[in-house]
Amino acid sequence: MTTELASVTDSALEPIRAKVLAGARLTLEDGLTLYRTRDLFTLGELANHVRERLHGRRAYYNINRHINYTNYCVLRCKFCSFYRPYEASRAGAAAGAASAAAGPTGTTLPLLHGAAPAATASGAPAKGDAYEYSVDEVVALAAEAAARGATEVHIVGGLHPRLPFSYYTDLCRAIKTRCPTLHIKAFTAIEIVHFTRIARPRRTIHEVLTELRDAGLDSLPGGGAEIFDDRVHDEAFKNKVGEKHWFDVHTAAHELGIPSNATMLYGHVETITERLQHMLKLRAHQDVSLRERRAAFQCFVPLSFIPDGSALAHLPGPTGLDDLRTLAVARLMLDNIPHLKGFWIMQSPKLSQVALNWGVDDFDGTVVWYDITRREGQGTNRQELSVDQIRRLLREAGCEPVERDTLYRPVCRTTPAASELRQ
Repeated sequence: MTTELASVTDSALEPIRAKVLAGARLTLEDGLTLYRTRDLFTLGELANHVRERLHGRRAYYNINRHINYTNYCVLRCKFCSFYRPYEASRAGAAAGAASAAAGPTGTTLPLLHGAAPAATASGAPAKGDAYEYSVDEVVALAAEAAARGATEVHIVGGLHPRLPFSYYTDLCRAIKTRCPTLHIKAFTAIEIVHFTRIARPRRTIHEVLTELRDAGLDSLPGGGAEIFDDRVHDEAFKNKVGEKHWFDVHTAAHELGIPSNATMLYGHVETITERLQHMLKLRAHQDVSLRERRAAFQCFVPLSFIPDGSALAHLPGPTGLDDLRTLAVARLMLDNIPHLKGFWIMQSPKLSQVALNWGVDDFDGTVVWYDITRREGQGTNRQELSVDQIRRLLREAGCEPVERDTLYRPVCRTTPAASELRQ
């Protein structure tokens, strides 16, 4: 582990450096100093020092599959290019709704509503089409992932106005029946709150999470946090539940022993102070979870805002340096969340590789399909890295690649996963 750091060129960093080397907690003012400094090399070194103190030179990845079960959504968040209005889409897709869609493995599976997605031979809808998958279709995608060696499926979608709560419990139960060893990380806090409202009879957050857990849900992703600030909420995602409900869900999950992640969508209408306050609120919650609850946050995932196709497309979005700075500051501020993810879908594989020396220890995984956003405006929904590609990126960054499961336990394979053989 690095203990000798290069000389500091910004004297304002000296007291912060002393705190970091002593393992002391940083303040909001410290965070502002880190964001303002032009001494980016010292910032990166400090973040890397903490990363190595926690994880050495290990860099984690997993073999996973993201599944977005629908892009119908009742919300109209300005930063989102993923959602499709339900009623408007129904009229244009009536013919498709009445027919069957080809499933991802060549079988005929019912598409619950909407025109059959393009590229169904690979199980991914064309961007721009409104869609929803049946339980059988999602299970087929999960089974395909498991056959290729995946240890996790990451399942999220829009807030569909017509799917019943039983769809989501049936989904978890069916995946566990077909793929009993596959970890189900599914449903953002925003979806969980939605489920409490559509369930009949209506259920509390604890009741929804308990039923999902009993059906096979293993952990929660961290999506939907955006920025914990009333001003930002009202400007960018006014109709979405805010900070209180997000924390209510993760509090309940941790009380029930369900681990989760936490995110922050940055680079749109928020200020630097609002980013830091977001981190501090997560840190305070984690303190309580570690002290009093059965589970806690496993990982913090800063998500770089991509303007293309959203109502905020006029904004420039974060630069590469802003991405690196935010990842490094997050590692320094969030001293009680063990892992920091550079989600290569949002920050690009090359910048995420660099970030492995700026505080990041988790590269995420193979992903395969990701319909929520794309780094390049003319890209496709197929966003996949092979295991060989990931391991090469990690090694070139001077790291030891470690395949992990969702709970960050090393995965030991006697034979290569099918996904490792695919180029």
